[in-house]
Amino acid sequence: MQTKFGHIVIHCQPKNMGFYKDLFTFLGWSVLYEEEGVILGVGNVDGSSLWFGGSIKPEVQNDYDGPGMNHLGIQTTTQSEVDETVAYLQDKGITALFETPRHRPEFSSPGNTYYQVMFESPDRILFEVVYIGPKA
Repeated sequence: MQTKFGHIVIHCQPKNMGFYKDLFTFLGWSVLYEEEGVILGVGNVDGSSLWFGGSIKPEVQNDYDGPGMNHLGIQTTTQSEVDETVAYLQDKGITALFETPRHRPEFSSPGNTYYQVMFESPDRILFEVVYIGPKA
């Protein structure tokens, strides 16, 4: 059997759909499908996709340190793209978390760096934008 990553569905509040659309458009993904305030699908060039929407239970809070997904990582091709993402987030009023952006030598391999920014979406979904490659 040979498989590949397909898609992830992330439940979010309808009022936050614009955040995800703007973020993933900025990151170079394309809009596959959109029903305003209902569902948003974004796709990457490799055929993978993320879908935002669905019915949520307001009394249930996301805890990325509990069972389930901790964070969703999006890899860039240059270190400067991580810095561009930091500037984009700052313009949107989104705070970087965990003392990022920063290099993470504990995740790096010889000759490469692991440079990341981590942040929460308005729905408390934890995201990482990361560059892995030669240090700039």
